Amino acid sequence: MRKTSPDHFWADAETIWEYHRVRHRLRPCSAGIALGCNDLGVATHAAELYHRGLFPVVVFTGGNSRETFVTFPRGEGVHYRERALELGVPNEAILVEPRATNTGENIILSREVLAGAGIDVKTLMLVTMPYMERRAYATTRKVWPEVEPVCASVPLSLPEYAEARCHGTELIDMLIGDLQRIIEYPGQGFAIAQDVPPIVYSAYQRLVAAGFRSRML
Repeated sequence: MRKTSPDHFWADAETIWEYHRVRHRLRPCSAGIALGCNDLGVATHAAELYHRGLFPVVVFTGGNSRETFVTFPRGEGVHYRERALELGVPNEAILVEPRATNTGENIILSREVLAGAGIDVKTLMLVTMPYMERRAYATTRKVWPEVEPVCASVPLSLPEYAEARCHGTELIDMLIGDLQRIIEYPGQGFAIAQDVPPIVYSAYQRLVAAGFRSRML
């Protein structure tokens, strides 16, 4: 049961949202990887970044999950590619990785795709949902430590993102799920450790206690 008022929910969620966003300074990279999810806006933003000259080639990565099977029946990476083509990204600048089912696989399998295409990667732009920036960064530093990742996402505040994507309080569950993985995954060998400030951890504990647990492990 969720006991706290909605205002308290969103105040704590805002704290966690700001923690998830690493706010890297964007700069040209060897390649981009757009990580599949239930938000087609990730593909749209990747296309924008390509047109800004921030990478010469982009991998759209992702198969299906329980959240995306209906929305993207042919797979996240395939639908992302179609969106990028609609937005003017040339086919020769697009690679598709259609099998990944988690963030580690997104990076590992995209690395294989880039290597197979003969692309030498020194720096890598990770295009994700805003609240997935930090986890994507921590995962990449673990499974592909030779590259320098730069995180990018749509520059929206939490209220703006919730309104644009028609999210209700289920978005808070998503923030909690990603933060739990940031905390737990280093111990399982899936990511590097990230410092979680006390103010962020306290917000996390309050929201978990209030019942926002549906996306937790």
